[in-house]
Amino acid sequence: MYSSERKGKIGVAHIYSSFNDTIVHITDITGAETIARYSGGMFVDADRLEGSPYAALKAAMAAAKEAQRKGITHLIVKVRAPGGIKSRIPGPGATAAIRGLSRSDLILIRVEDVTPIPHDGCRRPHGRRGRRV
Repeated sequence: MYSSERKGKIGVAHIYSSFNDTIVHITDITGAETIARYSGGMFVDADRLEGSPYAALKAAMAAAKEAQRKGITHLIVKVRAPGGIKSRIPGPGATAAIRGLSRSDLILIRVEDVTPIPHDGCRRPHGRRGRRV
């Protein structure tokens, strides 16, 4: 697909974005070898700022810089929210992390959502009458 036109290597960026933290994990194309792994909490001091777009941007740019040092030029981006019986909406750091990867001269081949969605799996927690607020 991209073998004739590309000169570098393809990597896969796994972005896990919840409301509490954002984790950027860049692997090789098979997913077996980790190239770079950073989280938003590594770049901010307060716990409440770990899931912020600023922390996600810094984590993505640091991961991209390390990936470029190791020869990665193209990325396939996979965005994941907590999913399952939890939130299926990615946190606020997801778009900032994608922006950080594209700013750092890496070519994004594809951006896809890989949030796990249950097919009538586990029952949601709380009592028979639901959560009374």
